[in-house]
Amino acid sequence: MQSSHAAMIGILLVASSSQSLAQAPPSGKTLAATINVYVFPSNGQDASQQSKDEGECYTWAVTNTGTDPFELQKQAQAAQQQTQQQVQQANAGAQGAGGRGAVKGAAAGALIGGIADEDKSEAAAAGAVIGAVAARRGARAQGEQASAAAQQSGAANQQATATQIGNFQKAFSACLESKKYTVKF
Repeated sequence: MQSSHAAMIGILLVASSSQSLAQAPPSGKTLAATINVYVFPSNGQDASQQSKDEGECYTWAVTNTGTDPFELQKQAQAAQQQTQQQVQQANAGAQGAGGRGAVKGAAAGALIGGIADEDKSEAAAAGAVIGAVAARRGARAQGEQASAAAQQSGAANQQATATQIGNFQKAFSACLESKKYTVKF
């Protein structure tokens, strides 16, 4: 009874020191397991002691690395959604480019046909075709460049997040090892 109260107090203390921790471990998983750190109690620590120690080490690692893996996960998801939106916007920019190019090409063709004393309608039609093709090519190339840039930016963000989580896992593990746990991640 007393150990369950101590465990509950430990959980409440840790939860109050980090808001995201309250959302962290799904039922049945330890805090460490949710961040892909595997902990074995080398000195026979019971589950409530391990939970308390993990909570303390989590708080210590957040303080010393400036990284909260649960917050990072939320930020990474938001960044991934933003990257997807940028790619979609880049691809959507190409839509309608052919029509706009055709209108500009037709106007230019009619103007040139009028100056050259040729059939304005034939010159406008030829200009429309040329304008549409050129506009589609240009828009497609621009869309591909913007899409590639968005994907590169997204990949760089993912790499930075992975590095921050790795640093957090190292700090978390070091703390738990000092409390006589065997730790792997």
